[in-house]
Amino acid sequence: MTTKLDGPLKREIEIAGAPYTLTLTPDGMTLVLKGKRKGFQVAWSALVSGDAALATALNASLAVNLQPTPTGKGDDAKTRKRK
Repeated sequence: MTTKLDGPLKREIEIAGAPYTLTLTPDGMTLVLKGKRKGFQVAWSALVSGDAALATALNASLAVNLQPTPTGKGDDAKTRKRK
């Protein structure tokens, strides 16, 4: 017997040595670099209809700061050195 997914389910996973948070919801799933707010989001309907590749490509083109930096800090004005 399976359990119905009626709320968000979060799990931490490690990809290429960097921690990510995977969130499963009734609407779809989201993969976000831990500590960040924006990530890759795919709706269940996109997976079922075959549009998942298109949705993933679109999200990737719009995503900012999803790759971990060597220092582990985000690329924002506070962490950049001034010349």
